Amino acid sequence: MSIAEEAPHTRDGPARASQVDPEEARRARARRLEKIAKWTLPVAVMALAIWGWHRVVAANEIPHYILPGPGLVWQSLVNDWAMLMDAAWLTFRITVMALVFAVAGGAGLAILFNQSKMLEMSFYPYAVILQVTPVVAIAPLIFIYVESKIAGMLICAWIVAFFPVLSSTTLGLNSVDHNLRDLFKIYRASRWQRLVHLQLPSALPYFLGGLRIAGGLSLIGAVVAELVAGTGGIGSGLAFRIQEAGYRLNIARMFAALSLVAAMGVFIFAALSLLSHLLLRKWHESALKRET
Repeated sequence: MSIAEEAPHTRDGPARASQVDPEEARRARARRLEKIAKWTLPVAVMALAIWGWHRVVAANEIPHYILPGPGLVWQSLVNDWAMLMDAAWLTFRITVMALVFAVAGGAGLAILFNQSKMLEMSFYPYAVILQVTPVVAIAPLIFIYVESKIAGMLICAWIVAFFPVLSSTTLGLNSVDHNLRDLFKIYRASRWQRLVHLQLPSALPYFLGGLRIAGGLSLIGAVVAELVAGTGGIGSGLAFRIQEAGYRLNIARMFAALSLVAAMGVFIFAALSLLSHLLLRKWHESALKRET
């Protein structure tokens, strides 16, 4: 008789099988349900919200210039697709450029602050002041002194997105495990070696967390800058189209443009979340937990 045939007749074999197999089946079933619910639940909630919106408008006979129904918003989105996509492209370009500059400036300054406490004590308070000052208050001054409207909008969006990257990266560089830091000192690693092989990898999860926040804030900054600048003379972004539709009481177009802004924000967040997962999935605990 083979070993495989003898295994069920051992004293603990059936008991172990009865304990392990149902638990493994339950976990597998829970994982499958979680994967399905991850996509179906948001879609169901969205469908329910749109249906409720339609019923409220229809039941109360709300005029379309006050609150259009979802069908009218969809029709406006289809009819004005070319114009809205041109506007969305301008807003998206400003958002991405502001995010790129925020990453370069925030991460670069964080490294400089980490390497020089004198620089950090001298300039970090001014970064905080720049962050806590509302961009709506700063934007008019920027457009007075900056001749190019595009450059002014880029600066406004950069101001909003810059600080999360700076603060998150600074926190990550200062949060290195002290045992690893002592180990590098024992082996007499240089400052450059500690930065490249210890501090930067340790700061990567913090940096990526700040990057996801900065992605949404850069879009907010771009929209606010467009509203302040009044970009109709140089090409129109989504914020200008929303403002223009409001002046004309074309509320359906306002909702259509607003839906594109929301979709753009979701796309940016999803792309940055995917980037974070790809960079952390093989070694960091936050990504490993999602795979179990």
